[in-house]
Amino acid sequence: MGFWLTAIGLAALAALALVAALLRGREGVEPVAAFDLRVYRAQLSEVERDLARGVLSPEDAERARVEISRRILEADRTLKATGAAPAGARRGDRLLGVAVALAVVAGSVALYGHLGAPGAADLPLGERLAALDAQHAARPGQAAAEAATGAEAEETPEGMDAEYRALVEQLRTLVAQRPNDAEGNAILARHEAAMGRFRAAHAAQARAIAAMAAGGYVSPEAEAALSAALARNPRQPLARYYAGLMFAQAGRHDRAFDLWRGLLAESRESAPWVPLLRERLPVVAELAGRWLDPALLQTQAAAVPGPSATEMEAAAGMSDEDRNAMIRGMVDGLEARLVAEGGTAAEWARLIRALGVLGDATRAEAARASAEAAHDGDAAALATIRAAARDAGLGG
Repeated sequence: MGFWLTAIGLAALAALALVAALLRGREGVEPVAAFDLRVYRAQLSEVERDLARGVLSPEDAERARVEISRRILEADRTLKATGAAPAGARRGDRLLGVAVALAVVAGSVALYGHLGAPGAADLPLGERLAALDAQHAARPGQAAAEAATGAEAEETPEGMDAEYRALVEQLRTLVAQRPNDAEGNAILARHEAAMGRFRAAHAAQARAIAAMAAGGYVSPEAEAALSAALARNPRQPLARYYAGLMFAQAGRHDRAFDLWRGLLAESRESAPWVPLLRERLPVVAELAGRWLDPALLQTQAAAVPGPSATEMEAAAGMSDEDRNAMIRGMVDGLEARLVAEGGTAAEWARLIRALGVLGDATRAEAARASAEAAHDGDAAALATIRAAARDAGLGG
């Protein structure tokens, strides 16, 4: 009730200001005939002064008196004929003022009833976030979401490179032989998604791609799978992307922004989620009230190097020990190149995060120091490097 009284009071004040301006516009307005009378009387006095100074002859002065007197009589008749008009106009102004006041107040109430939320109570930020979390927890399950989308079986899009399709087919065969290989399934899921085969990606990596089968909706089952995937590998890119999507759908744009900003900073240009992140991050940043580095949204001329399709295919068939050795070798190679030749802030950030995942805090700290020295004075680059250092668990 307090809100309505305040709103109506403000509308009434605005209406009174309009009415006062409307009425004030009529105050002190002199009829034209009255103004003419004053002018003619002044002219008559001037004729008498000119006659006294000898400027006018008695004959000219008499003719001037006659003409001015005729004009005075005419103006007086006009003034008497229109003398009641100003009062009538003032009454009309008052009626118009009342109409304006009623229109402002009634229009304001009607507009709020259409666009606002009548009856809504005050809702502080903490309560809004709690309501969003409750709504997120009560969302429909995976089966209901899939049924709602009416998704059908997917086929590989036409025009796909034949060699690439053959590589993915070999990867499918390898993963089928080792269905419990989490890393192999993650690699396959990434390529299935790149080919647009989202339901196939869901089958390959249910813990991270369940959302794809529901048209981008992250169900509670998919959330559990994402949590499990991120617990095993906090840097798994697809799991991070869909975890951010889940938070964005739940209204927690602050958490989505934190996930997506780090993912975009360290992703290769060719990664399938990069265009989506560049499209959605500005919106999420605005809704979260966060600052977004414009450099992250620019297409990189030279993408951060990463494993090729052949290397990923080979990795799927390796033992865990061999795969870890391969990963360490790639990290060592990236480190050696950056130390010898330098590189972009995104490349240094990738190295820092990779060393953090490997648990080599000493080398990660050294990489951060080298990166900051190489990009000293570049605020955007330093922000990217320091964000990577925080992700890697480094202090400062």
